[in-house]
Amino acid sequence: MARNDYLTQDRAPLLEALEKMKATRLLPFDVPGHKRGRGNKDLVEFLGQQCLDVDVNSMKMLDNLCHPISVIRDAEKLAAEAFGAAAAFFMVGGTTSAVQAMILSSVKPGDKIIMPRNVHRSAINALILCDAKPVYVNPQVDDNLGISLGMKISEVEQAIKNNPEAKAILVNNPTYYGICSDIEALTKLAHENGMRLLADEAHGTHFYFNDKLPKAAMYVGADMAAVSMHKSGGSLTQSSLLLCGKNVNVGYVHQIVNITQSTSASYLLMSSLDISRRNLALHGNEIFDKVIDLVEYARSEINAIGGYYAYGREMVDNDAVNDFDITKLSVFTRPVGLAGIEVYDLLRDEYDIQAEFGDIANILAYVSVGDRLKDIERLVAALAEIKRIYRKDSSKMLKAEYIDPIVVCSPKEAFYADKKSLLIDETIGETAAEFLMCYPPGIPIIAPGEKITKEIVNYVHYARKKGCQITGPEDMSIQRLQVINHVN
Repeated sequence: MARNDYLTQDRAPLLEALEKMKATRLLPFDVPGHKRGRGNKDLVEFLGQQCLDVDVNSMKMLDNLCHPISVIRDAEKLAAEAFGAAAAFFMVGGTTSAVQAMILSSVKPGDKIIMPRNVHRSAINALILCDAKPVYVNPQVDDNLGISLGMKISEVEQAIKNNPEAKAILVNNPTYYGICSDIEALTKLAHENGMRLLADEAHGTHFYFNDKLPKAAMYVGADMAAVSMHKSGGSLTQSSLLLCGKNVNVGYVHQIVNITQSTSASYLLMSSLDISRRNLALHGNEIFDKVIDLVEYARSEINAIGGYYAYGREMVDNDAVNDFDITKLSVFTRPVGLAGIEVYDLLRDEYDIQAEFGDIANILAYVSVGDRLKDIERLVAALAEIKRIYRKDSSKMLKAEYIDPIVVCSPKEAFYADKKSLLIDETIGETAAEFLMCYPPGIPIIAPGEKITKEIVNYVHYARKKGCQITGPEDMSIQRLQVINHVN
């Protein structure tokens, strides 16, 4: 990648430009209307003057995200270099916008894309926008843990054989739980068949900065990757990166990004990407060494409690689980008679500990460089006490987490079809016209175009009973669901 000699990883071009702007003492006759906080004192008291001083609009000295030609361009070049990519885009709509831009720039209406069904809703929403057709490779399932695993190479090969005209393969690297497919083999397979390899690396930023972790998409030659810098990378919430490989038409991707990206990009978000990239490039290896050590300690201590199972690299089978992200503190809770969401709620309500999420059998505690040993010890102590006080009989708990979908039509066809609203119990046998999912992690239980089965309805009732946050339907009370109104 061509770069200017002065652009080294210890620089933060956008940060430097913002600091220079502050020193000029500009009188603002532009938006935002709070005018560096002078128009909203409550905002200043809550967010601080330093924050509002740099909550500014695009101007010549600060460049423009829609058409970067100076400091944003330089910051994006440094991000690309740090992540081993040919190009990088700053994304201010979260990794949702990065996933969607990645898909929209790779497939067109009617094209097929091969993907696991346990994708984030953003991927399926992209198919609604572009009318591409998903070819689902149903992930393997760990029946004990109740979680979906990775894609088997043999099953992807079969999907390619059955759909040789497909344009791309999308893979999670890793899943929310830390499971990794063989991304290197999938990249090779995609390229041998004239397809792109797209990676949803929402939970894999750290893969690029420590060799003890699974392989990162750009390092194995993948074509594009959507990276959540705001998760393990340390930037502000909603800031993300879209990475492109050497064979991608970056100009076209830029056009696609600009279709949905805000024309009023937040300099708070963009500067946080610039600062966090610099931090990772300079200190990433030691940062994630510390995280690995903390999680390994936590995993050992939690497993010593008994009942709980904090799983790790023993999951690897070199097939459906090619690797495991050892920074993920995923804990199986069902043996103590509690759903993951119940433990999640108890941690928050009784112990003032906010976990990342809980499903019907697991919790995920997100550990980062911001955590300390005493934080881990407090979490372990809380889990031990929860087991002692709240333990129940686990024999009647629901086991399955992943349900194979029955695809009736494309997501776009279903989403825009003539619809009717039914009580959820009345939808069995119908075709869904909207999403239903537990959030987080945002993997649909049912997606537009899929047949609703009794198993799905039973799962929804069970998840609601246990306290999972169900999202997706038009009906915010989650009593009714939109289905396709089939005309005889």
